[in-house]
Amino acid sequence: MRILIYGLGGVGGYIVGYLSQTSNEIVGVARGEHLKMIQENGLLITEDNKEFTANFTAIDESELSGYFDLVLFCVKSYDLKNVAFSCKSFLSQQSIVLSLSNGVEHGDELRKLLDCKVLDGCIYILSHIEKAGQITKMGNVFNLLFAGEGSEVLASVLDEAGLRYKIADDIHNALWKKYIFISTFGVLTSYFDMSIKEVYENHYDEAKEFLEEVVAIAKAKNIDLEDEVEKSLAIASKLPQSASTSMHKDIKAQKKDELETLGGYLVREANRLQISAPNIEKYYSELQKLHH
Repeated sequence: MRILIYGLGGVGGYIVGYLSQTSNEIVGVARGEHLKMIQENGLLITEDNKEFTANFTAIDESELSGYFDLVLFCVKSYDLKNVAFSCKSFLSQQSIVLSLSNGVEHGDELRKLLDCKVLDGCIYILSHIEKAGQITKMGNVFNLLFAGEGSEVLASVLDEAGLRYKIADDIHNALWKKYIFISTFGVLTSYFDMSIKEVYENHYDEAKEFLEEVVAIAKAKNIDLEDEVEKSLAIASKLPQSASTSMHKDIKAQKKDELETLGGYLVREANRLQISAPNIEKYYSELQKLHH
């Protein structure tokens, strides 16, 4: 099989490291200095208990060619539509596509854009680009959830790579279980300029209210997240003091951020479904004013 991993940051870089050890032809798309270092030295993957160098075909997006059997989009949510559009001519109706970007509606978006098999899915992992050409993964958190036509093909690839996964019984519930945490703490860490644990310790009530508003929005979409309020707060309480969110890091670095995916989407859905979400609306509009 010919497999494309588009985006070699913390998520895509870690996955490509393992896929490069399979019998498939692996192509990875990256940019700038990161791409240059991978092309020169391979991609160094560092974990708690081991490190290894992955070798595969690393290219710039302008060098895409041929057809791909499987494509994993590992880009920020705001880049997804453009990236999907640029890959369109390299896919057949039998190609399988999965987005691992943050958010809950990417499968639907991709089905409108692409004439191929689109899976819904999400990933739990703590990993980042340490420096150009190097990915660092922290802890043993790794869980890849997906569902849809073509799941068995992706499962066989992941089996060969030795990566954990689950074909989800209810993928939309799984997507929202991740989303309730990352939207709440992505927005609040950015608003208060604090780590996740600091938000938990100093703004517990605000976090709980935000979570409860996400539950109400999800409920209007027939998704039950009642148990996730306490679970999310418990996770936040146990994280290392310094652990923050990618949105908080992006805003601090004055980079493009995922406020629309993690805040704007909730505001729009609350309005559409006529659900009261005053806290979400407040933090979203304040962050928009401050950083956009």
